[in-house]
Amino acid sequence: MEALDPQDAVRALAREVAAQAGGRALIVGGYVRDRLVGRETLDVDVEVHGVPTERLEPLLDRMFPRRLNVVGRSFGVFKIHLARGVDLDVAIPRRDSKAGPGHQGFVVEGDPYLGPEEAARRRDFTVNAVALDPITGEILDPWGGVADLRARVLRVVDPSQFGDDPLRVWRGVQIAARFDLVPEPGTLDLMRGMVARGDLRQLSRERVTEELRKLFVDAPAPSKGLELARAIGAIRELFPELEAYEATPQEPEWHPEGNVWIHTMLVVDRAAELSRRPAWGFDDAQRLQVVLGALLHDVGKPVSTTRLVKDGVERVVSPGHESAGEPLARAVLSRLTFGEEVERAVVGIVKWHALPHALHRDLEKGQIDERAYVNAVRKLVKRLHPTPWRVFLAACEADWRGRAFEDVRTGPHPPGDRFAATVAQHALDVEPAKPLVQGRDALALGVPPGPEMGRLIAAIENARDRGEVRTREEALVLLSDLVARRSTSRG
Repeated sequence: MEALDPQDAVRALAREVAAQAGGRALIVGGYVRDRLVGRETLDVDVEVHGVPTERLEPLLDRMFPRRLNVVGRSFGVFKIHLARGVDLDVAIPRRDSKAGPGHQGFVVEGDPYLGPEEAARRRDFTVNAVALDPITGEILDPWGGVADLRARVLRVVDPSQFGDDPLRVWRGVQIAARFDLVPEPGTLDLMRGMVARGDLRQLSRERVTEELRKLFVDAPAPSKGLELARAIGAIRELFPELEAYEATPQEPEWHPEGNVWIHTMLVVDRAAELSRRPAWGFDDAQRLQVVLGALLHDVGKPVSTTRLVKDGVERVVSPGHESAGEPLARAVLSRLTFGEEVERAVVGIVKWHALPHALHRDLEKGQIDERAYVNAVRKLVKRLHPTPWRVFLAACEADWRGRAFEDVRTGPHPPGDRFAATVAQHALDVEPAKPLVQGRDALALGVPPGPEMGRLIAAIENARDRGEVRTREEALVLLSDLVARRSTSRG
């Protein structure tokens, strides 16, 4: 099916609605907001005024044959497939009335004659309540969203209706971060009050996850949303493991910026910045892994941090915080639905984020030689697999740069640069999880399939991890020796 341009489709629809049905089609929601701040988006929502559902559906079917999805017909909502991954949402204005708890506890009634101002009243924030006439270019802004965008203010449209939908709290968090908006006092109080009432507990994990995905993937500085979430109590409500960051000190010599929360906010923003650099080549899924890994990389510090006096000097230390963080990271992720791939990447970052820097330090001090360093990098890439090692390394670099040292945001990152060069030089990312020897090698030496074969291959890999063998040729020699010993012991 031929792809259709969204803007051309909307203009054609608006003309047809006006000419054939005597109505008016307006672009509403995020598309208008994004256009006002100079961002491009293919996500277009159209609101059709003055045309009942029974007249709108045949009009859409005639204009877009074989492209119309009528699943939402009972709510006056239609989807038109324009291209792969691109749909045009068309709806008549709606009235919502609260009939139950949670995000879905509403009775929705279409009303094509509601009018643009009243239709916009049901929206959450003024910046999302601006409409655009695709024919004339007229901006309809009954609630002052354009002025709020310019002033960088987050303001609810209708305080009497805002609290009906608790998902709006998390939507406010991600919108504030994505568009650098600051909630005005009334909006802040509303959001804080909804959290205090326990409204967020009514939400499904899936809906919360989608709002946080937008925060982590789309916001230039996710810390702005996270700071807002903490200020209104949402972090304490859903993620007490993160709330504990604020009360966890760090050693000033290494972290002059302050406690774990302050450090983590810097790291999250550096992660968002780094993950967008073309050199990394990350897609949205990988950017999510980097930023979420940055958020949780020190989640073990609150339970492992202590004060230690050495040579008369008191130090703040967090021994074992990497391993302590694994179950805590899994607990946080269990309240969301990002999936196994994300969890695997984040847990890898939590468990091993300190290792590239430790290996670089040990090599520089002569505590390990080049061969040991290469083998350690190989083992880490193997452990991370199938998570791309670049995702892991980006999070480690964000940790490095998320501190209050002069020029820490610029310049080289020696531990990461050496790590990446080592992977490239030795092709350590080429099938990193593949053993040096295979079952067929053991078969050739007379070992039958079964547990013993698995133990022999595992023994070779353990020797490889200890640095005792490096090449397939060395592994085959060791395998032959192990098989010979096995035969001798049984003889």
